[in-house]
Amino acid sequence: MINNNNIWQKCLEELSSTLTEKDMRVWIKPLKVEHDTNEIKLYAPNKFVKEEVEKNFFNKILSTLGGMNADILVTLNIGANFRKREVARDLPVGFKTNLNKEMTFDTFVEGKSNQLAKAACLSVIKEPGILNPLYVYGGVGLGKTHLLHSIGNQLSSENKKVVYLHSEKFVQNMVTALRNNQMEEFKKFYRNLDVLLLDDMQFFAGKERSQEEFFHTFNALFENKKQVVLTCDRYPKEVSGLEDRIKSRLVWGMNVSIDPPDLETRVAILQTKAEMLDMPITTDVAFFIAKNINSNVRELEGNLRRVIATSRFKKCTISLEFTKETLADLLSLNQRMITIEQIQKITASYYKIRVSDILSSKRDKKNTLPRHVAMALCKELTNNSLPTIGDMFGGRDHTTVLHANKKIIKLKKEDPQVAQDINNIIHVLNNG
Repeated sequence: MINNNNIWQKCLEELSSTLTEKDMRVWIKPLKVEHDTNEIKLYAPNKFVKEEVEKNFFNKILSTLGGMNADILVTLNIGANFRKREVARDLPVGFKTNLNKEMTFDTFVEGKSNQLAKAACLSVIKEPGILNPLYVYGGVGLGKTHLLHSIGNQLSSENKKVVYLHSEKFVQNMVTALRNNQMEEFKKFYRNLDVLLLDDMQFFAGKERSQEEFFHTFNALFENKKQVVLTCDRYPKEVSGLEDRIKSRLVWGMNVSIDPPDLETRVAILQTKAEMLDMPITTDVAFFIAKNINSNVRELEGNLRRVIATSRFKKCTISLEFTKETLADLLSLNQRMITIEQIQKITASYYKIRVSDILSSKRDKKNTLPRHVAMALCKELTNNSLPTIGDMFGGRDHTTVLHANKKIIKLKKEDPQVAQDINNIIHVLNNG
């Protein structure tokens, strides 16, 4: 039998005698080869070449090898796999693409709160390396990770070398590389990617060695026009414990926020997810869940799954009454958890004033708006009476609370920023 290391070369010689020079040049010679003991692995440079070879030449290759008495398995793959195997061969264990194939743009529910963030991500898909870095920031469970995976899945399908990582995993990998004397391999791996997707940048805070390595990795990718997409829970300059030189790099590209979903988007998310789970829900059920769970998508989906699982266990239809009964303990807990004091504290912190300013008689805009917002939220999110709320705001009358609530309802319609501020405060309240 012919030695495996020479068998493909011999096959090429045989094929060149039966195929045209053009066929050999365009379709056969671009194939890369790997030899195993009983297998030849062929790699086409892209999907198009792979399909053409499969359709027009693969049987010819098999018969040629068979005519050489070669008892060997032949497989045909896309060349990106070959290149990834070459890059990763000497690397520490654990480096993978790490993409969740279920998280795509098709399964991402778009609404006003995430419209700009999704548009920016789609721009990255069209022209990788132009919006660089793309930095998406916002609270927990709002869809940032879903967008990262959506970008990764799309570009990975186009044979880009893509890696998704949580920042904490980047740090762990670096520590492992240091411990195993593999820092050169670590650097080579990350600096030769086409796309680096890094989740939750805030975990770099205070980790100087990791920040230094990320800084150099980012610069290498940026200079080579490779795409970097990052997520964080806040705007770059607000991340404490992050070096100034990194903050300056992060604002180079495009920074876009993703906000808590509005009611209509929450309803759409619930109905879409329910259909994906083969358990469609009615509009009134979706609205009930959406109105009572307004913090983030993760919590929405978790409670939807709870309702569906309970209905399957009890073999009941998911009616509005059934949903209320199933989520009764959660709704009761939410009502008990949010207090007037919490609302005052979070609202004051959000507007960068003191709680004492909210409770004071100051009438300037800096203090009046936060006071009105806090009162309106107390009316909406707690079961306290208007007189009780007024009393907790420096002994004010219940009519003051009503006036504040009407004022905020009007402002939310007229000023999108006020509406967004209130959504953000609610998000913080619901996430402790």
